[in-house]
Amino acid sequence: MGRLSFALAVLVSLVVLFLPASGVPTAAPGVDKLVHLGVFALLGATGRWARIPPLPLVLGLSGYAVLSEVLQGVLPIGRDAEILDVVADCVGVSVGVAVHALVTRRR
Repeated sequence: MGRLSFALAVLVSLVVLFLPASGVPTAAPGVDKLVHLGVFALLGATGRWARIPPLPLVLGLSGYAVLSEVLQGVLPIGRDAEILDVVADCVGVSVGVAVHALVTRRR
């Protein structure tokens, strides 16, 4: 079940990160950073639930964060690359991995 959850989280992230700008709802400033943080926290937590070791997971998702921003900047989807999105993504990964660790330690 962990791998399926992680796969679904990856699919959600692909939709959220690569939706053309015309399909992204207008929101208050900073909300996009919370969305980035939430999506990558979900990836971090479900990745650990799928039993991916922490270091490869954090490094892989950090690379995915950078790659997704580069692609947003070069693909014709009307989105911009932002370094603060990468920061929010990496914080999200850390939060997801930490939450997983806290939940599993309490069991």
